[in-house]
Amino acid sequence: MPFTPFHMGPALLIKAPLQGCFSLMVFGWTQILIDLQPLVVMLSGRGHIHGWTHTYLGATFVGLTGGVTGKYLGQLGLAILSGRRWAEVEIRWWVAILSGLIGSYSHIVLDSIMNRDMRPLAPWSDENELLELVPVRTLHEFCLLCGLLGATIVVVIAYRRAPRVEPSAEMESASDRDGLR
Repeated sequence: MPFTPFHMGPALLIKAPLQGCFSLMVFGWTQILIDLQPLVVMLSGRGHIHGWTHTYLGATFVGLTGGVTGKYLGQLGLAILSGRRWAEVEIRWWVAILSGLIGSYSHIVLDSIMNRDMRPLAPWSDENELLELVPVRTLHEFCLLCGLLGATIVVVIAYRRAPRVEPSAEMESASDRDGLR
């Protein structure tokens, strides 16, 4: 099914250690782009569900396109989410391209494990060596665990980086006076 959220699980685990060197926005945008071709096939009833975008060659094109377009869309999204101006938010070019390529190639790997119609090495080969490497349920559990672990690490890192506010002497004396201590 196009636009599966499972692909975002490993992305969160990648984001945790890489922080500013990886963009979840660009990665997610690339997930959408790569599944547009299967969506068109599903709606039209014509073509191969996991066609050219689900090959490593196609994923290269989609990843680069996702990186270039996702840089600007990601900056806009981050500006809206953070309440800052668009000019104050930057996703560096190399981060956008890297995130787009990681997004497209990881998509091919995960889909290759679970979809019989995948031909990731086309046009050079019709083989899919990753098919059924692990059961689909295990693959989904892996993606969910990656997401939970990655989200936990991201939250812990953000908590540790947050500035600590020490209570002022005024606040301490007011709490003493009010019997709050």
